[in-house]
This record gives sequence, structure tokens and C-alpha cells, in this order.
Amino acid sequence: MDGLVLGPELLGILFLVAMFAGFIDSIAGGGGLLTVPALLAVGVPPTQALATNKLQSVGGSFSASLYFVRRRAVDLNTQKLTIFLTLVGSVIGAILVQHMRADILRQMLPLLVIGIGVYFLLTPRLGESDRQRRLGALPFGLVAGGCVGFYDGFFGPGAGSFYALAYVTLCGFNLAKATAHAKVLNFTSNLGSLVLFIIGGQVIWSIGLVMLVGAGVRSPSWRAHGADQGSEADPADDRDSIFDHELQIAVRQSRDGNPTVVGFAFLVCQ
Repeated sequence: MDGLVLGPELLGILFLVAMFAGFIDSIAGGGGLLTVPALLAVGVPPTQALATNKLQSVGGSFSASLYFVRRRAVDLNTQKLTIFLTLVGSVIGAILVQHMRADILRQMLPLLVIGIGVYFLLTPRLGESDRQRRLGALPFGLVAGGCVGFYDGFFGPGAGSFYALAYVTLCGFNLAKATAHAKVLNFTSNLGSLVLFIIGGQVIWSIGLVMLVGAGVRSPSWRAHGADQGSEADPADDRDSIFDHELQIAVRQSRDGNPTVVGFAFLVCQ
């Protein structure tokens, strides 16, 4: 679907919202708490807002997943079942949300945004050391993959934090390891639901591509961090140092809670 045409001013605003949301996602998660309300605010119908948001989300989750896999922070062989169940859950969620009435979704989405925002505000401190695993591979895959994947396909914002929380509390991972694995599941559910939204004709490409570019823009301060490592450093090393710095901040923000995202989400919802 691409029937909704926005002027350059509104597209520029959505570009900036996506850019800031991408920055928030890279250090704490929850950028969808900004982008989904912003899409609704400019007149995008609820289902199309969720679908278009997936398009702009998939780029950042892909680059983060690729980074952690290439750095061998994630062993895909041990995560095959969870990844598969995540994909299945996200597909089911995306199918269901496309069959819901628009007026019901329009009433539900603000409540979901506020609810996830409160979660970010009140989330407990998580440990930074490994703990004993509580669930086996199949039960964990059903909970962390199937259930959270379904949520991500149906709505989405905050899913990455739910994945990380599941890895910490149910799988016994330390927070840094959980964050790395959560990125892979987040990309899986983003991609799975996006494919279903594309098949259903729900993505507004003209808006989604603008926001995809915006979400990929890095803050100059993060680029400067890479430059501080040495002007003659290899660009790949610069990118790695930036990701490492972002991961450290993400761990700290996830451990301490993230009221910043909540505040901005409430402002956008007004």
C-alpha cells in the first residue's frame, strides 16, 4: 500500500523521529515507542503504521545482529530452535494484526505504547553475571521465541528488551550476552513480520524508506568516539568500537531502566 502521500515537511519530521529512535534503539531500546505514535499522528492507519515501522526497524536490527554474529558473540547453531520459533511467532502476530478492525487497533495502540513505556520505567535491575539456566531449549524457545516473537509481529516496541530479559531470567545469561542474542531474535521477528506485511500490502514504502534512512543515521558523537580511537584506525575497527561503546551503554540502561524513552513516547502520544 502506498496510497497515503505526505508532504516534505511531514516526511522530514518522520525522518528526524526515526533518526532519534534509531539512536535510542542503539543505546537502550524502545525506539518504536517514538516511531509508531509518530506514524499514527501524521494520519497513517494503525496496521500500516505497524507495517511501515517494521520496515524502518529491520535495518538497525540486521546490522546489530550481523555485528554480534561476526564477532562470535552469538552461536547460531545453539539458537536454531529459538530463532525458528521466533520466526513462527512473528508471522502469526503479523497475520493476526492484519485481520483486526482498524477502530479496535486505533484504541489499542496508545494503551500498548503506554504499557510498554511503564515497563521501561519500572523494569528491574538485571544481573551482569551468568546464572543458572531455568528452562530447557524447547520451553525457552516457546516463551522467548514464540511468545515474544508473536508480540513483536503484532505490535513490536520494546521486544528487544523482552528478549534480553528472557535470556537473563530464563537462560541464565549475563546481560551483555543476553543483549547480543536478543538482537538476533529481534531481527528475526522484524524480518518475519515485515515479509507478511509486504505480502499483505500494508507497507507504505515512500514513508518507510525515508524512515529507514533516518534510522540508519548515526549521531556525530558516536562517530567521534570511533575517531578518538585513532585517526589511522581501520574503519571496520571504528565501527566495532562504536558498537562496543553502544553495547556498554545498552547494558547500563537496561540494568538501570530507561525513563528517557518513556518521557519522549508520552510527548509523541499527546
